[in-house]
Amino acid sequence: MPKVLIDYTRKNVIMKATETNFLNFLKKSPQFIIPIYQRTYSWTEHQCLQLWDDILRTGSNSEISAHFVGSIVYIEQDIYQVSSQSSLLVIDGQQRLTTITLILEALAQQLGDREPLSGFSAKKLRNYYLLNNLEEGEDRFKLLLTQTDKDSLLALIQQKPWSAVRSSLRIAENFTFFQKKIKEIADDLSGLCRGLAKLVVVDIALSRNQDNPQLIFESMNSTGLDLSQADLIRNFILMSLGPDEQNRLYTDYWRPMEIAFGQEGYSSHFDRFMRDYLTLKTGDIPNRRAVYKAFKSYASTPEIEVAGIEALVEDIHTFSGYYCAMELDKEPNKQLAKAFRDLRELEVKVVYPFLLELYDDFVNNRLTDEDFESAVRLVEAYVFRRKVCNIPTNSLNTTFTTFGRSLKKDRYLESIKAHFLTMPSYRRFPKDEEFKREFVIRDLYHFKLRSYWLRRLENYGRKEYVPVEEYTIEHILPQNENLSSKWKNELGPEWERVRETWLHTLGNLTLTGYNSEYSDRPFAEKRDMEKGFRKSPLKVNEDIGNYEVWDEIAIKARADRLASMATRVWAVPSLSVACLQLYRARPDENMERYTIDDHSNLAKGSSMRDLFNAFRKQVLLLDPCVREDFLKLYVAYKAETNFVDVVPLKNLLRLTLNMQFAELRDPKSLAKDVTNKGRWGNGDIEIEMNKPEELPYVMGLVRQALEKQMGNGG
Repeated sequence: MPKVLIDYTRKNVIMKATETNFLNFLKKSPQFIIPIYQRTYSWTEHQCLQLWDDILRTGSNSEISAHFVGSIVYIEQDIYQVSSQSSLLVIDGQQRLTTITLILEALAQQLGDREPLSGFSAKKLRNYYLLNNLEEGEDRFKLLLTQTDKDSLLALIQQKPWSAVRSSLRIAENFTFFQKKIKEIADDLSGLCRGLAKLVVVDIALSRNQDNPQLIFESMNSTGLDLSQADLIRNFILMSLGPDEQNRLYTDYWRPMEIAFGQEGYSSHFDRFMRDYLTLKTGDIPNRRAVYKAFKSYASTPEIEVAGIEALVEDIHTFSGYYCAMELDKEPNKQLAKAFRDLRELEVKVVYPFLLELYDDFVNNRLTDEDFESAVRLVEAYVFRRKVCNIPTNSLNTTFTTFGRSLKKDRYLESIKAHFLTMPSYRRFPKDEEFKREFVIRDLYHFKLRSYWLRRLENYGRKEYVPVEEYTIEHILPQNENLSSKWKNELGPEWERVRETWLHTLGNLTLTGYNSEYSDRPFAEKRDMEKGFRKSPLKVNEDIGNYEVWDEIAIKARADRLASMATRVWAVPSLSVACLQLYRARPDENMERYTIDDHSNLAKGSSMRDLFNAFRKQVLLLDPCVREDFLKLYVAYKAETNFVDVVPLKNLLRLTLNMQFAELRDPKSLAKDVTNKGRWGNGDIEIEMNKPEELPYVMGLVRQALEKQMGNGG
């Protein structure tokens, strides 16, 4: 295919590029090297199947002259040469290069001495596209990947056994996939060969001195699998360095992180870790799709620039170890590992920025292992109690992002307990009375965490672990809608109400290894049979054998017992009143106090008094945590801090909302942007109200400011 000069433009990156036949490009290029800062080979079967289907479709249709598979972007520069030949450092295109290499090797192994299409014999495929036979060592191979991927691919092309190297999961899986596909069409491989011969790429050569590889890399959107935020971060850190420093930082810090996360864990967890790391370091939670942007901003701060890139990479490496210990079950301390496993079952990732700080203090001897475990258990209890009490989780992000600001590290655990106990109502740590009440009446059978709470209840205080996963959940009062007459008699004349109210609740649920034997038997039979409840060794069953009948009274009594046990399993923090009082915010005794009567525009009989009273009533009803504070020039309404302030004027109320103007949903365009303008009050939004009929709409705007502060704003 003749080469055609084209303009290549993408996301403001403009360069000249050449359209070329892929196999010809592969044949003339002596060697492609994937630099260490690139992600490992990561295409899954989904992307491989898409490419395979495209190749076969192209090869079987004579009217299709070519199939475009994307671009290959590379740097050709002496600094990266590993021999006398000119190697190409691949910036974008690794996934396609590697995948087609796997297809070519699988095809070569299948062909043997056959040549279904000119140029497509095993010998020609290897000598043209897979090997440089005149070279020695690693220079002999057309494609050099990184780390585990490299060893696996080289072993494959040399037809060595997989056991000889540490196998790359994706290389192994995808090669096996293509072997299977080729065997399915082994009788006629000409269509596959024609399809491969028609593949076209855009050949883009960069000059390190004239082009910005990082900018170009950011602009790329690989066909089939987007770059992760972690990929971009790694490249940002390493791409600007010289080869020696690249290799050293990658070998000393980044590669150990990849190994610690594991091949699958790195792709699924590393972006999440970086988001939590940046949340801890900056105090702001990056958008999931903007972690890389947040990282670049953090890396460009004066403090980080002064410390240097190695200090930053070392710090990331250190904190990634903490994350792996907590999230990937790599904690060596048995008690801490157990606490982390229990917390993970709650699936509440927002706690990790806070726990990363605690872990760092634990490693640096500012927090003992016992206090660290206690803190993790408090987080677990806080999250679980709120789930049971069905308290919205929206505010948890903000709760744990800002938690570290309340720590007093000379009284570490005490300050954690105090902060839990002094949080406002929407962030409250549910007290025993609320928790027990909700735990008793909630449908816990359809509760997502039913295996978790049964396991924690059963194993609380035990030295010998009971494998709850080997048991099934039993309804003592059966689920069967067609209850027997014995069960109806036992439940009494209101048996339908009793069944509907208590069937799936705490008091009626238990564990058993004999679910099928119990079936829908009457209670007395379940209790007294050979493997019945009287002889059950399980803690959650220890009182069932004492009941003569299983009715509403019995269900409630057992539920109360288990709920009382639950308050010890998921215990609320305990501090003395005197100690707790030291942590409570106390008003400044010297600050001058004001009331409504100090505002002349709100005097009795004034036109704004009734409107203000109607407004304040509705604001205070928004949430029990809302407080009112009369200041000299305005009135503040606060949750943790001001969310709306009111300046009473003669003929209107001027409201200031404490949020950014762009965040407000205001279809009537009532609000004004007062960013960087001098106004009394806190915030960037101003609203004027002078009519009672405007109040409902204005309250909708005010509610947004409160929800923003409470963490519910998006």
